[in-house]
Amino acid sequence: MRILFVGGTGNISASASRLLLLQGHELWLLHRTSIRGQKEFWGLESAHEILCDIHNEAQVLRALGSMVFDAVVNWIAFVPAQVEQDLRIFAKRTAQYVFISSASAYLKPPRTTVITEATPLGNPYWSYSRDKIDCETVVRKAMQEGIPATIVRPSLTYDTVLPVPFGGWNEWSIVAHMQKGNPVVAPGDGAFPWTITHSEDFARGFAPLLGHPGALGEDFHITSDEHPTWTQIYEWLGEAIGCKPVVLPRPVGEILRVEPQFEGTLLGDKAWPTIFDNSKIRTIAPDFKAILPFREGIKRTVQWFETEKTRMRVLPGTMEMLERLSGIPQD
Repeated sequence: MRILFVGGTGNISASASRLLLLQGHELWLLHRTSIRGQKEFWGLESAHEILCDIHNEAQVLRALGSMVFDAVVNWIAFVPAQVEQDLRIFAKRTAQYVFISSASAYLKPPRTTVITEATPLGNPYWSYSRDKIDCETVVRKAMQEGIPATIVRPSLTYDTVLPVPFGGWNEWSIVAHMQKGNPVVAPGDGAFPWTITHSEDFARGFAPLLGHPGALGEDFHITSDEHPTWTQIYEWLGEAIGCKPVVLPRPVGEILRVEPQFEGTLLGDKAWPTIFDNSKIRTIAPDFKAILPFREGIKRTVQWFETEKTRMRVLPGTMEMLERLSGIPQD
């Protein structure tokens, strides 16, 4: 198949790019800056590039010319206007448009612990999730008008980020905090199940959706079936960096009194027990199974940070925030 990724080199998408190339697909990456020679994107050398700014519609149209694709996936669309532009550009250029939504779009607070695609959407706490829901509304309207499209919802998916509630993601601050022997804060009692997925596992479920007629007009989440607690996640991160963390459970309300900016990511996502039923994706990919447990995957992530010192960013403001959360007195 000829496939176009808008993006395709990020935390979630790079694994999907590599897998599709290994499977022999013709993959085009639309982005502003060439990845040629950038060692962090090893494995994407055989991808084709279209260099333009996806936010400049006229520029994109010029760059695409008369090109058509079997599937187009936008990994970096976050608000309805971006999806509306996608549909103007790609509706007549592709046999399948794929919108990457978010599993945080599911109803919060959740009514049940186990989430299926039939679970209602709704998130009053996080604007990111509400924007994704609004994007899905645009895609569903397009589906009703006959445009072949698919909605995909990743949950907390990691590879080149540290997937913890505070001080991680594209920072090294949480690691520096832990290595000092400081306690780390887990939302709630730290003991409820959470779902965390390595991007390579996500890719194994995602790739079969492309070009599959059964995926058109449908929505799917793709997650691991592993459900560690936040305490376990911190402990396995500690194991990967060579220290034993002191995990301090704190009620979400107490956390938000200290750091109210986390309302969206906590009440809108990480403060609730979350397990996903992957039965629907297995109707398209019957053999789909997440095979990389977090205990092993986080070691790869730590190694990725450590191989390039510029990635190991420790930000003073984040360190101060982590100290406030863990109750360490300020000087």
